Amino acid sequence: MAGTVTIHEVPLGDPRIREFVGFHWRHYRGNPRWVPQLDGDLLGNRLLGITGLLTPAHPYHREAQATHFIATDASATAGNGAAVRRDGAAVRRDGATVGRVSVVIHRRFDHHYDGRFAFFGFFETVDDPQVAHALLGAAADWARARGATVLRGPGEYANVTHERQGCLVDGFDHEVWVEHTWNPPYYGPLIESFGFAKAMDYHAYEIDLTKPLPEKLARIARIVRARSELRTRPLDMNRFEDDVRLIIEVYNQAWADNWGFLPIEDWEADALVRTLKPIIDPGLIRFAFAGDRPVAVLGAFPDPADLLRPRWRWPGDGDLVRLARLFAGRRRIDHYRLMFFGIVPGYRTAGIDALLYSEVVAHAERRGYVRCDVSLLLETNTPVLHAAQGMGAQRTKTWRIYETAL
Repeated sequence: MAGTVTIHEVPLGDPRIREFVGFHWRHYRGNPRWVPQLDGDLLGNRLLGITGLLTPAHPYHREAQATHFIATDASATAGNGAAVRRDGAAVRRDGATVGRVSVVIHRRFDHHYDGRFAFFGFFETVDDPQVAHALLGAAADWARARGATVLRGPGEYANVTHERQGCLVDGFDHEVWVEHTWNPPYYGPLIESFGFAKAMDYHAYEIDLTKPLPEKLARIARIVRARSELRTRPLDMNRFEDDVRLIIEVYNQAWADNWGFLPIEDWEADALVRTLKPIIDPGLIRFAFAGDRPVAVLGAFPDPADLLRPRWRWPGDGDLVRLARLFAGRRRIDHYRLMFFGIVPGYRTAGIDALLYSEVVAHAERRGYVRCDVSLLLETNTPVLHAAQGMGAQRTKTWRIYETAL
């Protein structure tokens, strides 16, 4: 890229955060794969009662220190290459935004893992190493100055299990499902060219629900149902918030040993309630109990991604229009994403996975669902990968988390 690349720091509360968010709309203009969050989820929306993640008032920032950087091309030639400045100056009127990145130090994550981590996220860039390296260099400098020894990403803000995260490295032509990230194929090579190496991969699998349940899985489910004292039930919408707390209780036990895990706190559970309640089909969420103790939960959700996908030919296709489209079409969704499936230690060889999955598939058949996405699955979680394959799933995508020492 000819010209001067300038990096501008945009702290929380800076009005230029709107440009930080607005860049992705221009960057992906017309792209049929990209499905963004609501602007309100990032910037806030009083009418919808949303506190934006990128605002100082969001509870995320009680336990994290965050800042943001924007790269602009100031349209000035500097010899044979691009001069890079990190001066924090205001965005010039003649400087087009060409990239962005956030960087976070998550104090609770550091305490949980007894480390000094920083995370880069919200990473978007044109296909130019000078721009990408300038952004990643700014993030690394900021993190190093605050004592971090490892920089990891990309994510939203961080690479915590329950956050949107990952750089897509395989499966670019496959459908984007709810909470999946999508990026151009050049992102991975640009990140690696800065000096990052793979830290972890996540996979997605897809199941054709029009095919019969695999016989081995069906047989295990029948045996467990006949011989076990386990009790199962679907989500109860009459006690919705209590059941969400049960999900969090099981999650914080079942995922505790997973890479990137961090216990979910109450405010995160409240955000989950607000986000997912409009699309929930109670029959796709099932609990297993040993006596009164919840020991497993399977959570699948009708996938609203297509309804939230921007209609580029429509003017004014903003949050309210996208939400109206979601509410009008949510009962006609014919595919779902299996987002979490956890069994607490001590019950993982009892066949609960086969039992709960068979019950969800039976409900799905009655309701006319035809496809299921299972994601995001850690590449190191062999039992879960085998379970997905036992459900008849085929791998469709891979996301990568990168890291580098500071």
